Amino acid sequence: MIFNAGTRIAWAVRGLGISIAVASALLHANSKPASAQTPFYQASPQELAGPPGTVIRQEPVSGGPSDASAYRVLYRSTSFDGRPIAVSGIVIIPNAPAPVGGRPVVAWAHPTSGIVPHCAPSLATFKFMQMQGLRSLLDLGYAVAATDYPGLGTAGPHPYLVGKSEGYAVLDSIRAARVVAGTGTIHRTALWGHSQGGQAVLYASQLAKGYAPELEIVGVAAAAPATELRTLLDDDIASPGGKNLLAMTLWSWSRVFNVPLTNVVNPEAMATIDRLANVCLESLIDIEPRARAGKELQERFLTVDNLTAMEPWRSLLAENTIGALPPAIPVLLLQGSADDTIRPAVTEDYARLLCGAGSRVELLTYLGVGHGTIAMKGARDAVAWISNRLAGSNAPSQCK
Repeated sequence: MIFNAGTRIAWAVRGLGISIAVASALLHANSKPASAQTPFYQASPQELAGPPGTVIRQEPVSGGPSDASAYRVLYRSTSFDGRPIAVSGIVIIPNAPAPVGGRPVVAWAHPTSGIVPHCAPSLATFKFMQMQGLRSLLDLGYAVAATDYPGLGTAGPHPYLVGKSEGYAVLDSIRAARVVAGTGTIHRTALWGHSQGGQAVLYASQLAKGYAPELEIVGVAAAAPATELRTLLDDDIASPGGKNLLAMTLWSWSRVFNVPLTNVVNPEAMATIDRLANVCLESLIDIEPRARAGKELQERFLTVDNLTAMEPWRSLLAENTIGALPPAIPVLLLQGSADDTIRPAVTEDYARLLCGAGSRVELLTYLGVGHGTIAMKGARDAVAWISNRLAGSNAPSQCK
């Protein structure tokens, strides 16, 4: 297959969660890789001491909306296995005075950006364009917290698609945003994420009562969330873009959970997987190497036919598949009908699971929309739904 610029953009948008707006900007800009990391992202053991969500350091960031102030933050959090860690991210606060009583914080959780430290969205050239609905959220007076997740920005490896890891990072990003914003914020908050970020905000809402009980989560909006991981990875085996995501998961989990790949991956494919693991999803120059790697993995990749049924992969997938949420937290799910990464039936199944557990659920389906553009296409609806929840109105529900 020959990949011209337009084909590369389409391939990335379809399979890897880059929004069409970002892709178009990359096509017409002088693309460059993510910024180099700095000592800002390094935390000493002494600096890790302190409550989760407290800020280790912060610095202003340029290039954001003109009527808001943006800060890169390094904050304390918790790893999936309970260790104190540092996590980085971005906090954006409207310059206008906070409303009477304080402003809410909305957490944005990003889709796949990569699995190594230099792939952190806070290092990306187009970091603000990647936050879907940011302009509208700021216009409504909300502060926005955008975590990088552990191992992106900070020392890796990134625990890719590890639910607790993402959920803790999202909750602590809200706490950190409240610190950065000073006394002008309130405990009421909402969560909004896409793809990997959809999984992140669902886990955050599941973990919040035990981990961050002071936060009042009024709703969670998830665009094409990664819910049933075994189904997701089984589907990924069929396409080059899907093989990219599967390879990233295997590379990350082999290091995070200390699981060897030698019994499931063709040795000749390891060099491709290692090369792929170090490519981010931020600039145009990142897309062609991923397309090339996907083509190579079509030729040689796995040595088994039933990877997701094998241990320890089967148990790890089950442990990181989101279940029911606290019924008091309403849920908005957004799904594209043309999504071949997270199939509509998977999101529909999850909506039924939530309904059966007593949640109030609304599922919006967008005809002809694929995986990479669903958060952009649905941002207006998501922001309106979030605004209504923060205003205290009852959430609609399609559950019968």
